[in-house]
Amino acid sequence: MGSDLTRPLGLESAPRRLRVTARGLVLGFAGLAVAALAGYLGLARDPHGGEPVAVAAIETVAPEAAASKLAANAASAPDKAPDNRISAAEIERESGVVVVRRGGAAVPGSVVLRVPDDPSAVRLQPAPDPRLVEHGRHGPLPKIGADGARPSEVYARRAPSNRQGQPRIAIFVGGLGIGRQATAAAIAKLPGPVTLAFAPYGADLARQVADAREAGHEVMLQLPMEPFDYPDNDPGPQTLIAGAKPDKNLDRLQWLLSRFPGYVGVSNFMGGKFTASAEALTPVMHALAARGLIFVDDASSMRSIAGEVAASQGLAAAKADVVIDAEPTAAAIDAALGRLEQIARAKGTALGVASALPASTARIAAWAQALAARGITLVPVSSLVPPPRRTG
Repeated sequence: MGSDLTRPLGLESAPRRLRVTARGLVLGFAGLAVAALAGYLGLARDPHGGEPVAVAAIETVAPEAAASKLAANAASAPDKAPDNRISAAEIERESGVVVVRRGGAAVPGSVVLRVPDDPSAVRLQPAPDPRLVEHGRHGPLPKIGADGARPSEVYARRAPSNRQGQPRIAIFVGGLGIGRQATAAAIAKLPGPVTLAFAPYGADLARQVADAREAGHEVMLQLPMEPFDYPDNDPGPQTLIAGAKPDKNLDRLQWLLSRFPGYVGVSNFMGGKFTASAEALTPVMHALAARGLIFVDDASSMRSIAGEVAASQGLAAAKADVVIDAEPTAAAIDAALGRLEQIARAKGTALGVASALPASTARIAAWAQALAARGITLVPVSSLVPPPRRTG
């Protein structure tokens, strides 16, 4: 007979009878249920499995109740100025939350956030307006509508009335649409009256332009034009070339104009050589006038005759008074903005241009906060462009 020392571990000397109780059955079934649930979650790969969960109640408030609540909040916290509020569009851009507004569609069962219209917000006309669209070889092009409607008017941001005759300043910020972060920062931080100009080369231009217009900014298109040191200094594909045949430049112009909808006009990007040539400019300015656009000379070239040629073709045009970030330092930008104010007080209006550099965006945004208190009105560029007047 074997002894306990020779018996394999775990074996009893004699078989035992298994005793099953009600409590054991309950515990067993509970264990199986937990194991089954864990297996299901593992197979389903729940993306929120194991994460903290918060349950929030969604309260529906009637418009009258909402207004009363806002008034009560303002009375209880008078030190919080309305200007410190941020818009729903800014919240969406920062958080990535998509809010379905009136007219939008949602998947059945989705939670929909309804954002009430802000009566103080500036709403630009939707783009594209079917009346103002022509289908060209490269894509949709702006045109004057059969009823006489012009893109420069329909897509513009309306300027506030100026009954008191205050000086007015317009700011044109270009170079948008290529750097995503710089573009988003300019849209979010710059005041709505600041006009934003987009280069024709961005990968997501239509969406970025729509974001800018939703935030209240009117927009323009920058046209790449030949500089004196081209091609060593190349503005980009489809550049308008001073020595090219008119048909070639007009075809390139159509490609550029078809990049996105909703702009009030165009501006030169570089173009020292092109804007100095009446022969090169004339057919381009004629085509822009025929499409109901405006033109802004960014004052980057002292030899530019764009304004004179535009006037000869009946194209509404303006030229910048100050290049705000010619020296892109905070101190130099502040000084340039000061010069812009001096010009506005002397002439009644002033137009400044800048690039979407981080320093430029930050300084312009800070400068604009107290502009109204200094007796100056910030207006969109389109409101400072005189109506077209043919001189030749």
